[in-house]
This record gives sequence, C-alpha cells and structure tokens, in this order.
Amino acid sequence: MPTRSARTSWSGGLQDGSGQVELVSSGVGKYDVSFPKRAADEADGTTSPEELIAAAHSSCYSMALSGQIGNAGGTVRNLDVTADVTLGPDPAGGFRISKIKLTVVGKASGIDEAGFLAAAEAAKAGCPVSKALTGVDDIELDATFEA
Repeated sequence: MPTRSARTSWSGGLQDGSGQVELVSSGVGKYDVSFPKRAADEADGTTSPEELIAAAHSSCYSMALSGQIGNAGGTVRNLDVTADVTLGPDPAGGFRISKIKLTVVGKASGIDEAGFLAAAEAAKAGCPVSKALTGVDDIELDATFEA
C-alpha cells in the first residue's frame, strides 16, 4: 500500500512564527500555517492541522460509507460529508482535539433508511482515519438519509 507525504517548513517561535505545509505526494499546493491563526475563530487565509484532519476524515469517511452501502446492496447517488474538528484545551496541559463531528446527508437507491444508518455507523467505525483518531473522546455522527 502507498505512503503519502506532506512537509512543513517553519520559522520562529510558537506565537510569532509561521510556516507552510506542502502536500508533497499530490503536489496540489502549499498552505500557510500559524499558531495564533490556528487558535483563532477566523482562519484568515491559513490552514491548520485540524482543517487538514477534517479534510482527511471527511474524504475517508465518504469512501468507507460508499463501500458499506455497496456491501448492503445499495447504490450511492450522492454523499455530502462534513467533518468539523475542534481544538480545545487538554486537561493534562496544552491542547488536544476535543471533538469531531461527522455530518452526512446521503442519497442512495436499493437501501432503506435503517440500512443507510447502519452503513453510516459501520463506516464511522471502519474508516482508517476514524481508527487513527481513536484518542479523540468525542466523535459524533449525524447521518441523514434522503431516498
């Protein structure tokens, strides 16, 4: 199986420094990062580890759910998946990812709502990114089926 790579170049301290994260394997771009903007309510044109994790989780979950629906005999027409990743204080000090909320609205044929919801839960448990994030105490799933 393949290995994918990203690289970050950073200069300065935590509060006054900044960097760029480069998506090396795909070559699709370089994105600015800084801790003050990471911890602020507005991203102001920069990305963060949490946004990159959200991108990874939403795309991985979409693939896993598509597979689960197919295994249940259904055919995906459309999945709209959002992952919201929250950075919060760590009781042990510093910061941690305190919550992830996956929201999916799906349209599929050949499956009913109960089958879709079961597939959604199975995808949450089976998605490789979900497995990698088992240290997050609160991973919530909000799944909606549209026939």
